[in-house]
Amino acid sequence: MEISLKGDREFDDIPSLKTKALRINLNENIYGTFAEIGAGQETVRQFFRAGGASGTIAKAMSAYDKDFSDAIYGIEDDGRYVTEARLLKMLDHEIDLIERRLIRDKHPHKLFFSYANTVTTIDFAKKFKGHGWVGIRYQVEADQDYNEIILHLRFKENDARLQQETLGILGTNLIYGAFYKYNEPKKLLRYLYDHLDKDQLEIDTINFSGPVFEEVDNRLMSLQLVKNGMTDAVMFSPDGNNVLPARVLYKRNILALRGSFRPVTKVNMDMFHKSYEMFIKENKVDEDKTQVVFEITLSNLRAEGEIDEQDFMDRARLLCSLGQTVLISNFQEYYKLVEYFSQYTKSRMGLAMGVNNLVDIFDEKYYRHLSGGILEAFGKLFFKDLRVYLYPMQNDDGTLTTSENLKVHPRMKELYKFFKYNGKVVDITDYDESTLSIFSRTVLKMISEGEDGWETMLPEGVAKIIEDKCLFGYETDEVLRN
Repeated sequence: MEISLKGDREFDDIPSLKTKALRINLNENIYGTFAEIGAGQETVRQFFRAGGASGTIAKAMSAYDKDFSDAIYGIEDDGRYVTEARLLKMLDHEIDLIERRLIRDKHPHKLFFSYANTVTTIDFAKKFKGHGWVGIRYQVEADQDYNEIILHLRFKENDARLQQETLGILGTNLIYGAFYKYNEPKKLLRYLYDHLDKDQLEIDTINFSGPVFEEVDNRLMSLQLVKNGMTDAVMFSPDGNNVLPARVLYKRNILALRGSFRPVTKVNMDMFHKSYEMFIKENKVDEDKTQVVFEITLSNLRAEGEIDEQDFMDRARLLCSLGQTVLISNFQEYYKLVEYFSQYTKSRMGLAMGVNNLVDIFDEKYYRHLSGGILEAFGKLFFKDLRVYLYPMQNDDGTLTTSENLKVHPRMKELYKFFKYNGKVVDITDYDESTLSIFSRTVLKMISEGEDGWETMLPEGVAKIIEDKCLFGYETDEVLRN
């Protein structure tokens, strides 16, 4: 069930934008700068209008001209302006100016901050909706290091003026939350949508850093974005930070593996390695421009109707340890995943999956909400330059199920044959026979019940992490003795 973006407050209890801005303005210690590029000075406008801004706003600026902007913040290596690197340079520059221009001895209690954004709104042809980077670097104690909240947004409205107003609301919510909700980051995240609707903008990346956020795991915060309906998918890298999907996927060949990875096993990794070997040999696939994505859907994170965040963290930790990039999505159907990838690339895509997953794709019940039913879904799925790499399933009698003898619903037989014999479904043949009998659910049961032998079913190093961190219900001898 989707959680309301209103969080745990009724609408009437949400402070107005004027109230939020005024509370910041009337705090005699909060003092800083606003630097906004690309959509006017929409955030600082809220603070000017609220009154009492003279004690809060040290400077407000918009270095809109590119040459002027370069003269202030420097030239980016890639020549782009709406990037995280640009935003960080803006924050570096503005905080440095505050520190150099104000003498600490004279202002011992001041909490310095710099709010910045660099955005592009919808273009004249309305082909590109626009996006941007927004961030704040700030103190909550005058003698403490700076904290930082950085996010990426995508505009959904079709009017530049509306997008500007939306940005101003978001910026006000961010500054207010940074100072007054920093000790409750999950609430801070939800309150970013105060006076906004998810149809107005999408937040697909957020990272917290600094002394007040030392206990915040940005992978867990990425989960909140999907859980709260702020975005359909988020991505994080092996280092644990959220990464912008567009940056990782842009113009890339994409090979995706969906699974529960609870835990990740040798069969998962064999499927990955063998499908990857086949994928990079395909026409129009450049290995240097190929991105592998391990995907977990939100439905796979649920336990008894609720999302088990600790379980999520356990899986994320293991996938990261194997050097993988992970996508958390709200795409139950595969065609939605392919549509999502298609936003960023027109290059060839591959999906590696087991037999049961492919059988589910040909189940009509998943497409009843579409007016065109399964045919509409398959048009979206296989219209793109996509191929399915099918990993065999070992049956109880020792035989194998492959694309050749896979059974789908009788009504789907001809449709399946059409895609099969047009080369859209290919078998992984060079598989490791010793892994076929490994199932995540079996490993999970053995771990939780203290049985021996599960360690050999996992990739090298994974078992040790499970034991050291007591993941998936693993209990050490010391715990059992106590």
